[in-house]
Amino acid sequence: MLKDLEMTKSRQSYISSLGIDGRLLGMIGALLALWIMFDFFTGGRFITPRNLFNLSVQTASVAVMATGMVFVIVTRNIDLSVGSLLGFIGMMMGAFQVHFLPDLVGGGHWSIWMITCVFGIVLGGAIGSFQGWVIGYLTVPAFIVTLGGFLVWRGGAWWVTSGQTVAPLDTVFKLLGGGVEGTLGETMSWVLGALATIAALCLLFLSRKRKKAHGFLVKPFWAEISVAAIIGTVIIGYAAFMNAYPVPARAAKRIYESKGMEVPADGSTLVYGIAIPVVILLVVAFFMTFTAKRTKFGRYVFATGGNPEAAELSGINTKMLTVKIFALMGALTAVAAIIASARLGSADNNLGNLDELRVIAAAVIGGTALTGGFGTIHGAILGALIMQSLQSGMAMVGVDAPLQSIVVGVVLMLAVYVDIVYRRRAGL
Repeated sequence: MLKDLEMTKSRQSYISSLGIDGRLLGMIGALLALWIMFDFFTGGRFITPRNLFNLSVQTASVAVMATGMVFVIVTRNIDLSVGSLLGFIGMMMGAFQVHFLPDLVGGGHWSIWMITCVFGIVLGGAIGSFQGWVIGYLTVPAFIVTLGGFLVWRGGAWWVTSGQTVAPLDTVFKLLGGGVEGTLGETMSWVLGALATIAALCLLFLSRKRKKAHGFLVKPFWAEISVAAIIGTVIIGYAAFMNAYPVPARAAKRIYESKGMEVPADGSTLVYGIAIPVVILLVVAFFMTFTAKRTKFGRYVFATGGNPEAAELSGINTKMLTVKIFALMGALTAVAAIIASARLGSADNNLGNLDELRVIAAAVIGGTALTGGFGTIHGAILGALIMQSLQSGMAMVGVDAPLQSIVVGVVLMLAVYVDIVYRRRAGL
């Protein structure tokens, strides 16, 4: 018994030396447990390159919005409108590129996808700013404002096209949603994996250097090496797994012919590689993490969430901060709308349906405190991946849709309870 106690203390000391958040380890453990369980019950069909490719693409749009929802919830607000807003922006972008831009720049013009994306992000930011202004300056509770937005933007999406589906979308625009050609391919996936690994390691050791320069406590060097090895293994491993997913022979032949190339005689084929929606998510994650940790705006967000009264007394314009946070949330919702509509290849009235609940659940499962003041970007992304893994796994096993909703609801309540217990024990 004494020996077991010593081993437990040794493991705890090792984890503590690595400086990894216990909640993060718990979420990673829960995710791995889900994957192993579903892989067992599906006869080895869950942990495959094909399924994990689809899982990463399906997670991207919700995860992008979840990064913005962290800022919203941290400041003790809520946004119930993001799903409806995604549908409205998606419908507006669809109508814009199908019915308006061809008359302006010509059908099939190379700039259609770029103009559409800029239009959508500006529209999302403007709508978010308006909602933030009503919340911040008119002091209407965020719950009421965004609940109104939930109804208004869903109705607006129907009104734009009288309920009709808008299709087909621009060919290049559809690549932003993934699919056979919406990927980096084998070579660029390896390049991205290598660059991401190098960047992560540089940031890790630059952070260590800054801490030492300012006299802060740093982790043992062996712990830094261990964390670096884990990060590098995960990134390169993901790239390798995506490069193990071959493009179907018929689709590969079509791609070769469209590029004027001959199909290889040796029978070799193309591979998918990392999907473009995942690349977009990585860019958003880096931007949001940098914003949260390295900018004045990010510090103001967490200061306001921790103690709004003290933040206002210290000179922070909390009203304008609210406007900026909801503007950012609106812009990120537009990015998610780009991914979601591009993946479907059309814009319809079901786009973004119930996504507001998935986004909030992802942020909360990822450790964002509903009482405000705490939340992490990587936690929200991991929460979105857990949510999507749970839903995809249950669908593959054959669980009925009503039971899926029940399970997701129970998991959400359990996640909040675990977070409350953790904070109580940690004295937070």
